[in-house]
Amino acid sequence: MLAFLRKQMQDLLEQRAALKTDLDGILAAPAAEERDLSTDEHTAFNTKREEIRAKDTEIEALQGRIADLDEDEKRAQRAAEILAQNGQAGERRERVQVVNEPETYRKGGNVSYFRDLFRAQVNGNREAVERLTRNDREVQDRLERIARGAEKGLAGMEARALSTTDGAGGEFVPPLWMVNDYIALARGGRIVADQVRPMALPPGTDSISLPKVSSGTATAEQTTQNTAVQDTDATTGSVTASVATIAGKQIVSQQLLDQSPINMDQILLADLAADYAVKADVFVINNNATNKVGLLNVSGANAVTYTDATPTVGELYPKGADAIQQIHTGRFLPADKHFMHPRRWGWFTAQVDTAGRPLVVPVANMPQNLLAAMGEVASEGFVGTWHGLPVYIDPNIPANLGAGTNEDRIITLRSSDVIFFEGTPQAEAFRETKADQLSVLLRFYNYAALHASRYPKSISVIAGTGLITPTF
Repeated sequence: MLAFLRKQMQDLLEQRAALKTDLDGILAAPAAEERDLSTDEHTAFNTKREEIRAKDTEIEALQGRIADLDEDEKRAQRAAEILAQNGQAGERRERVQVVNEPETYRKGGNVSYFRDLFRAQVNGNREAVERLTRNDREVQDRLERIARGAEKGLAGMEARALSTTDGAGGEFVPPLWMVNDYIALARGGRIVADQVRPMALPPGTDSISLPKVSSGTATAEQTTQNTAVQDTDATTGSVTASVATIAGKQIVSQQLLDQSPINMDQILLADLAADYAVKADVFVINNNATNKVGLLNVSGANAVTYTDATPTVGELYPKGADAIQQIHTGRFLPADKHFMHPRRWGWFTAQVDTAGRPLVVPVANMPQNLLAAMGEVASEGFVGTWHGLPVYIDPNIPANLGAGTNEDRIITLRSSDVIFFEGTPQAEAFRETKADQLSVLLRFYNYAALHASRYPKSISVIAGTGLITPTF
């Protein structure tokens, strides 16, 4: 509830700031002309002042509610600490309840997250707000347990993936099972995005700038004693990643939320989360906008061209070596991953030598004429190795590039040099926009930013007619 009220406070403060700007605008002309206010200006000035005073009254009242709730939370926390010291040992009773009792929103449960979200945000329903607030505590408790090592993450979720603070996790954090499904779906639909370096998106910013040394200092042999030594100044700059918003919505009838015997949460969020996973992956791979550049569009990245009317994996093999050595040469550190489209890996696995023996086989077979080693058979994710580096296949790598719009790409990179900043998915419900048809708009969104241009030489892209649609 505190997060919800603080969001309202932020809105009120923004409204007051806009009124103050209007008031300053009324005074601008008289101040510049060094004259008193005209009758119309005086009337407008008084009207705007009254609006600001009314807004201040709202702000003060809301601040009182926030202070009361904040004090209640502090008292509850203090009571829990005393209980832990003098009653149950080791854990607060509240924590025991959160851990041992069934989660507020769970699969197959009787309460719906989306229904409560609608009732809390639209009607201010107290019971709905209390359940949403309890869910926030459950999520926070789970994250703290994960951070302490007392519990494993949700399907591989890292502790940095969620926060209940404003701007990082939203006014109401999605339930634990939704987060679990979100992570699971995302892992299946965003291979490249999950293999670069992840970082939590800082709150309260629309861009992230990182310093960069453009050219360094230098040394040289001193010509003779007592003569000037090499003097070269380093030059610095910065690279900026703009924060993008990836969002989707779903309109449902109010009757569905109010009267449906089943909860629509799993169906709706699963679909939105699955599509978000794809869009986030495409954003990392192939986005091409100012300060939002994906891997395939980084200026200065290593370009490896494979041109062949009748391509073979034997001819492509040296290109992979070239992609790796260019990272060695330009970044002075090794590459660690390959990414390719599933059709390209399928083409690899179909190749045979002159004796008809397969060139890509399971590692357990340990052949001597090995071009690549096959890991688990999968349609997405890790599938094997090539040039000693793991190969990940991702269907979101475009396969319609080149002059014939039928080429895919192979990306080789040092993945830790690429940073993907990502917030926590947020869900909201609105009745006002569709009130005339008794519908509710459910909105799902997240913020993300990508730093792929920090070290362009950490990225190699193999392209050309040798990567046209393969034949089998």
